[in-house]
Amino acid sequence: MAFLKFSYKPKNELEKGGRTAALLQADASEPEKTCPNCRKAVPLSRLWANANTCPCGYHFRMSARQRIDFLTDKGSFRELFADIQSANPLDFPGYQEKLETVRTASREKEGVLCGTAAIGGEPCALFVMNPYFMMGSMGTAVGEKITCLFEYALEHRLPVVGCTVSGGARMQEGLLSLMQMAKTSGAVKRHSDGGLFYLVLLTDPTTGGVTASFAMEGDIILAEPGATVGFAGARVVEQTTRKALPKGFQKAESLLDCGFVDAIVPRADQKETLSFLLHIHREGGGL
Repeated sequence: MAFLKFSYKPKNELEKGGRTAALLQADASEPEKTCPNCRKAVPLSRLWANANTCPCGYHFRMSARQRIDFLTDKGSFRELFADIQSANPLDFPGYQEKLETVRTASREKEGVLCGTAAIGGEPCALFVMNPYFMMGSMGTAVGEKITCLFEYALEHRLPVVGCTVSGGARMQEGLLSLMQMAKTSGAVKRHSDGGLFYLVLLTDPTTGGVTASFAMEGDIILAEPGATVGFAGARVVEQTTRKALPKGFQKAESLLDCGFVDAIVPRADQKETLSFLLHIHREGGGL
């Protein structure tokens, strides 16, 4: 994976071609966001001019549609399986009300968006998990949508690109949510057996049953800088092992050192990188 060696050096937005200083200068009344890393307030226009990344390098979370707009060619995304959504199969108290609330707040029906798109001219099937829908937790609908996407991609001979963000399986659906780990993994395997390419981008956080299934089953696994990736939470691991955890535990950089991630790719380079990888793994040979 030598061609995927990246060193992350946040660019000064004022030096980027096509972006003027006027765009990046904060108006006194402009909304700002405080970076949890450097603790500085960053004007929203400056943040978005830099791919929703703070000048210090911290990557803010993005909604699923924001990420799709950022990664895919304009107008190329076509949503699939939009009507699949969770019910309350176990009659879990308050779950139906929670679903209705989060659907209103996020303006989405579920914790993942699926569809087809082009990235730098390269066609693909795409799923993007949404941190603003119950932290992208995996319930029956999320598992069904991702499974259907892999089946669609196999039928239409498309590679799959997945952007993961998740707090894990959705506890309100109990064992039915845990079963999605095997279900999605089976779909990934059938897609792979068909000779097709699967590329994963891990974003912050990717944890629990999602990490234990389709998030770590890609042919190539990329991660955003500083993303938390793991199964059990760090506090649980520390309490269970009764040992102090090393610095940077479960961060993308430590996973790269341990060989679980192929490369860490800053957001500003992601579209170009994904397009390149899709191109060289194109069915029939990309180069």
